[in-house]
Amino acid sequence: MDHLVIAVVGPTAAGKSDLALDLATRLDAEIVNADAMQLYRGMDIGTAKVPAAERRGITHHQLDVLQVTEEASVAAYQRHGREDLQAIAGRGRAAIVVGGSGLYVRALLDDLNFPGTDPQVRAGLEQRAAVEGTAALYAELAAADPVAADRIEARNTRRIVRALEVISITGRPFSANLPEHRYAVPAIQIGIQVPRSDLHERIETRTRSMFDAGLLAETEELAARGLRGGRTARTAVGYTQALAVLAGTSTLADAITDTATATRRLARRQITWFGKDPRVHWVPAGPDALGAAMYRIEAEATHLPGPGST
Repeated sequence: MDHLVIAVVGPTAAGKSDLALDLATRLDAEIVNADAMQLYRGMDIGTAKVPAAERRGITHHQLDVLQVTEEASVAAYQRHGREDLQAIAGRGRAAIVVGGSGLYVRALLDDLNFPGTDPQVRAGLEQRAAVEGTAALYAELAAADPVAADRIEARNTRRIVRALEVISITGRPFSANLPEHRYAVPAIQIGIQVPRSDLHERIETRTRSMFDAGLLAETEELAARGLRGGRTARTAVGYTQALAVLAGTSTLADAITDTATATRRLARRQITWFGKDPRVHWVPAGPDALGAAMYRIEAEATHLPGPGST
């Protein structure tokens, strides 16, 4: 299974990291992160990043590559991530891509190109967001491109601005930039499926564990390094709520509740995103996940699609 690329996807708290480690151990593979927030150095507890001591000696890529003051770019991730995949293949090894950031997974694996930017257009939209509010821009996006609006959270100013910027630049819907599911990098995608009630329980447990493990202290340290000024990093679930506690605008109890609620919303969006991709092979979470995943991988590996195939 040399040069094989496997993607482990699904909602947050489903157990993707554990399955990725198990697969990498079984296949002597390297891991490529596809979680946008795990790109950030120091954002460890709140992103459930696997600690270095628990990575089983497996090489990980695309972790800790950005400062919290930098803006994550899916186009830059695509370029760097594909360089990692090529290098891994050059070493004669398999690659395990793991993460719940759907657009990042597609950018890495699919025939997906990104429109350029226009600083003037973006600045105008950001100014409007500051004056008119995010809700007004979201309503504009919903009218212009309801498909894109359905995929973007109504409070995510950065993504709403980007979608409207692309529409302005190209004259086409933002959603038109997500083509048919067509691989540029042939892969086998394994999705982890968790019953909703179990997933909600996992999210509640993880949220409390993160705050117990020192999320507030981690956020305070990151704030000293510029987290509040980071366009992308400061919007991460958990850190937004922790910043509110540090600012005195939220209690710890409310922050825990709000983080769990936001994480459930994120999980729903991830389930919807990956559920629309017919190439994902779903396996149940739990002790049998590795066996079920290996069965799917062995069955699919003999007839992987070539570049440009669906």
